[in-house]
Amino acid sequence: MKVKEIPFSLARTLVLQSKSIRGLQQPNIGTIPVIVSMTSIPSRLHKVGLVVRSILTQSTQPEHIILWLNEGMRDQIPEALQKLTFARFSIRFTPLTCSHKKLIHTLEAFKDHVIVTCDDDFMYHPNWLSALYQEHLEHPNTVIAHHIRSIQRDAHGQLKPYKQWRFNQNAAQEPDALLAIGGKGVLYPKKPFAAVYNDAVLFLKLAPKADDLWFKAMELLSGTPVRKCSRFVPEPLPIAGTQSFSLKKENVDQDRNVRQWAALVQHFDLKV
Repeated sequence: MKVKEIPFSLARTLVLQSKSIRGLQQPNIGTIPVIVSMTSIPSRLHKVGLVVRSILTQSTQPEHIILWLNEGMRDQIPEALQKLTFARFSIRFTPLTCSHKKLIHTLEAFKDHVIVTCDDDFMYHPNWLSALYQEHLEHPNTVIAHHIRSIQRDAHGQLKPYKQWRFNQNAAQEPDALLAIGGKGVLYPKKPFAAVYNDAVLFLKLAPKADDLWFKAMELLSGTPVRKCSRFVPEPLPIAGTQSFSLKKENVDQDRNVRQWAALVQHFDLKV
């Protein structure tokens, strides 16, 4: 978390924590046909309720919110998080430990729904979901993300370091190279992936630490395009105390994303 974000994060935390359970669980509130899906790890369980609260206070409410956890975490659910569960928010369990679980199980359970994924260490602006959904209505067969990158190769065709996979909306970008980044929120249309999307043996072999890259490969195989959400929404606020562990330390700083993408390209004969 950046120093300048701390006061805003603390202020938003206080506002969300002040919301009563009854107020958050309004039974008659209007919803849209979207499932919001996420996952978490043991070190963040005492904070993930803030993410849920930020979604339950969206200007446009999803039909359901699912938090996927590994089976071994059944007895670790904090009381404050458990109290948030009701008809529109459930906690479900899976044998998987990887981050892929936040999407693949929800795709299986809600085949005819639009699904939005988010991370467990951000509080999202009240217009976060409505912006994605409005963009979806205009581009119904497209993956839409608040943050994207562009897979880059050098003049010799070699993959550049991940930090150089920058998206420039003012320059010509190869459409197939656009990569949806999960942290700030991604909307997936109905049936966005190739049939092998839930092959756990394969994704744990090729991209065990990079669900964004695995899903990108599935999009390319199915011909599903990616676009950046054109509607402005303020950046999500990091939650204090959640940043000590991050896949970024492995995937970005050690450039494991490049190695995992190369493995996906080779296996599926991708052209990006």
